[in-house]
Amino acid sequence: MKRNKILVTSILILVFSHLIKAEDKQPYQNQNIGKLKSDVTFGVIIGGNNPEKEFKEIKELGFSHCQLNVTEYTPELAQSIRSSSKKYKVFPTTLICMGPGKYIWNFIEGPSTIGLIPREFRTERIKRLYEGIDFCKQAGIPAVHAHFGFIPENPRDTLYIEFVKLMKELGEYALRQGIDIYFETGQETPITLLRAITDIGTGNLFINCDLANLVMYGKSNSLDGLKTLHKYVREIHAKDGLYPINPYQLGKEMPIPEGEVNFPEIVKYLKEIHFKGTITIEYELAEKNYDYIVKTKNYLEKLFQTIE
Repeated sequence: MKRNKILVTSILILVFSHLIKAEDKQPYQNQNIGKLKSDVTFGVIIGGNNPEKEFKEIKELGFSHCQLNVTEYTPELAQSIRSSSKKYKVFPTTLICMGPGKYIWNFIEGPSTIGLIPREFRTERIKRLYEGIDFCKQAGIPAVHAHFGFIPENPRDTLYIEFVKLMKELGEYALRQGIDIYFETGQETPITLLRAITDIGTGNLFINCDLANLVMYGKSNSLDGLKTLHKYVREIHAKDGLYPINPYQLGKEMPIPEGEVNFPEIVKYLKEIHFKGTITIEYELAEKNYDYIVKTKNYLEKLFQTIE
């Protein structure tokens, strides 16, 4: 009888130790996500240079969250963002932090102009990202996010090795400031992005999953890409588009739900994995067509209400 008790105790200790190890291997959870509502929330992209006006506008449209594309990082603007956020109960989720220098959104010049992969623009863009991280801390924004470029699929490519080193330093700095970094999907295959995040390994790297970009860059079906990346996805860009048919140009952006992104299946999967985060409607196609973004918000909310 005593031997049985000892055996059972030993098994329980072994199982418990394995559970602890398994828990340690789970990806870092964004501490700021807890500040969001427990259910899916909706947001839009705004400039953020006049937060008093812009936060008021989107609050009146029924949005509680936003991504900011600020022109100049100043302490005064950071304080204005904080106070406007508190006043209107509109919460910035990320600071879109890219540039300086040209970005050409195609398959020919894109690899040599977008993000940190091109050596020509790295110094200035790294500096901008460090400034963006500091601004996030001042303004109460939990994350910076950017297109980081056409990350090479070959992990032994010199550009890939250099990128991992740069991002490790940047990620460690952001971690010390309590800020996360979000990769915007698009230029790389989902598995390449997953590998890069794993290799950088600072624990505060996540994904802003642009569903249309996966399609428009010809990198993945949007649902399959989401399944590959899901454990790091903290925010989603609701956008639609077509697969590229011209080998030099991205696929065409389309209004939701007129493109190749299967939003009913996306919503079904998000509910299966109990996604809790913000779905940000990107409206480049419509510019500031608020009728479009409200219509799109209503469409997506209805999917979440009706799909089991």
